Amino acid sequence: MSGKIGRTVADSIPSWPEPPKAPKGAPNILVVLFDDVGFSDFGCYGSPIRTPTIDRLAAEGLRYAGFHTTAMCSTTRAALLTGRNHHSVGVGCLANFDSGYPGYRGKIDKAAGTLPEMLRPHGYRNYMLGKWHVTNLTETGPSGPFDGWPLGRGFDKFYGFMDAETDQYAPELVRDNTPITPPGTFQTGYHLTEDLTDQAIRYIADHTADAPDVPWLLWFAPGACHAPHQAPADLIKSYDPVFQHGWDVEREQRLARQKAMGLVPPDTKLPPPNDGIRPWDSYGDDERRVFTRLQSAFAAMLDHTDQQLARLVGFLESAGVRDDTLIIVMSDNGASQEGGPLGFVNAMGPFNFRGEPMAEKLARIDDIGGPDTHSNFPQGWAMASNTPLRRYKQNTHGGGIRDPLVISWPNRIEARGEVRPHFAHASDLVPTLLELIGVQPPSQVNGVPQMPLEGESFAASLMDAAAPARAKPQYFEMFGHRGLWKDGWKAVAFHPPGTPFDSDTWELFHLDADFSETDDLAAAQPDRLKALVDDWWAAAEANKVLPLDDRFAPRFVENSARFHGARRKFVLHAGMGHLPTDVAPDVRARSYRIEADVRLKGGEAGVLLAHGDATSGYSLYVQDGRLHHTLNIGGQKTTVSSDRPIPATATRLGVVSRKVGEGLNRTFTLTIDGAPAGEGLATTGFVTLISWSGLDIGLDRGSPVADYAAPFSFTGTLRKVTVVMDADQTLDGDAVGEAEMARQ
Repeated sequence: MSGKIGRTVADSIPSWPEPPKAPKGAPNILVVLFDDVGFSDFGCYGSPIRTPTIDRLAAEGLRYAGFHTTAMCSTTRAALLTGRNHHSVGVGCLANFDSGYPGYRGKIDKAAGTLPEMLRPHGYRNYMLGKWHVTNLTETGPSGPFDGWPLGRGFDKFYGFMDAETDQYAPELVRDNTPITPPGTFQTGYHLTEDLTDQAIRYIADHTADAPDVPWLLWFAPGACHAPHQAPADLIKSYDPVFQHGWDVEREQRLARQKAMGLVPPDTKLPPPNDGIRPWDSYGDDERRVFTRLQSAFAAMLDHTDQQLARLVGFLESAGVRDDTLIIVMSDNGASQEGGPLGFVNAMGPFNFRGEPMAEKLARIDDIGGPDTHSNFPQGWAMASNTPLRRYKQNTHGGGIRDPLVISWPNRIEARGEVRPHFAHASDLVPTLLELIGVQPPSQVNGVPQMPLEGESFAASLMDAAAPARAKPQYFEMFGHRGLWKDGWKAVAFHPPGTPFDSDTWELFHLDADFSETDDLAAAQPDRLKALVDDWWAAAEANKVLPLDDRFAPRFVENSARFHGARRKFVLHAGMGHLPTDVAPDVRARSYRIEADVRLKGGEAGVLLAHGDATSGYSLYVQDGRLHHTLNIGGQKTTVSSDRPIPATATRLGVVSRKVGEGLNRTFTLTIDGAPAGEGLATTGFVTLISWSGLDIGLDRGSPVADYAAPFSFTGTLRKVTVVMDADQTLDGDAVGEAEMARQ
């Protein structure tokens, strides 16, 4: 009955609108999205890594052998969230830059509503934890804009990080729209994955107490197993015996297990090693020890995350909601090739032209996975992760785009432990979930007309192993690497950067009969190949893939220059929060000066400004009565200290950096009230990136840049810090591109 408003309440009739309600039987949804985990890395996909929780979910549900992603993290997340192709929604490459073309904005188009935006009108509450990375990073600063952040795209709560990666012991945490300090440190036993799990349990516990009949979406995206690979030391060392046989034997063992599981056809071939991968036995004992430990760190990070997932699933069981929760576990792309041929203990040095010789790696072997390392494994182990597929993340061969997918829903999916060979794509997730829930995609979201969904539901295959195959073809593209799947066939081209696209060699594989893409039929069936390549070009035009762009460096360098523009001065006032690296002062490869406005009484100590963490960065601080500046390049620290104590009357404390010649040399001159107070020479500097961790004033809230205990808050009065940069920046574009790509 409708209401009525009279002159008084006596002749008025109240009414209350009906709240949004989900369709009957709509499930809770838990999406667990791993990062850089290869096709074979879960135990139930052939790995010796201990993943009993994921294996149990697979035994209680399904594994897909034909699930495909987009070859990179931002792009897969955009497709998963929207049900459209990543170029179509403006995230054709990475969230780190806007290339100036519709398909490459680095931010999801408003015409492409996200899953939580679609579910909100149907009564769902939407919670997000972990990695986001679908907002241009120049928009992740304290002033936003926030329309591309999780809460701006349909989530009701967010607790996680905005960038491609973060330090697991000292993460750049955000709660909702506000950067926060992590609730612990490495010394207190903190690890981000455990924290994310605690928060996830809190979200669902709160929800169940308040609205037990309202369904929820929980998007759980841990940092694992993106570099840096960080996990408990004892867990890391426990894997050394597991992997000491090397990547060649490991590939063979994984393929044998996959065949025994029925995950791949029994005639599946192991492809030759990827380009540049040397046999395990060609390395010396010390090298093999280091390589094994780097792989052990990766394995331990996955194992540790599975342990946290066990806590989350266990809570769902104790809360009585597990059977009616649809759980989806997947990875966003194949294993990462960014570790190079030898891997890294701390990648930050090599990315700034400070080498990491094997002797140094060996000396630090027990540090791997700890708080002052940024480790990644060698490409040989990434190749093993992707068994039996070719190439890696970034590539459109199977190793980059074919990933594990586990689905369990006890109340609706009757299958137990079955394997589905069906082709499915990241863009298919939203249509599948909408069909299972029983709702249609909206025609408008927040008043914006919506583009149609481009994915195709695979809901039928959840219930029926004989369900038809996907009808739509699916294109792939990343950095000029291309591919197209259609009716069980695949055309694919590997693109060497910097070469003409017309020179690329297209290969042809019948995936239904050749799981690992080893039998190239291009010469035998040229007409079929031509038809698929023509289909690729048509799809590329329709989905905003064009223009093809294989440039790593210019996109990163141009984006930074466009964002900062002519700005050379930053005034950072006391009380400000954390500044992410992409919006902080860019002091790479240039001259600059930093000066803090302070008031002292004598005996003060602490950080004035710090950018970075224990793996790389710089810090200006007061300690033992003197002013100090530390330049940390990959753990190699150069410190200059004032030649006299700081007088209590001083009000300006600073440092001036000047480039010396054409090389990496630079001088650092400390200043007290504008007068020189000590000088030092550094033979290294920031030539590609400063740090993946951002900037703070008045403290060093992360892992410490210099030799002090974080946060080392300044005990005097700090009014502001001014950074003024010269216009002499000369970045090595290729080196910047290589370093930034390793960040993704």
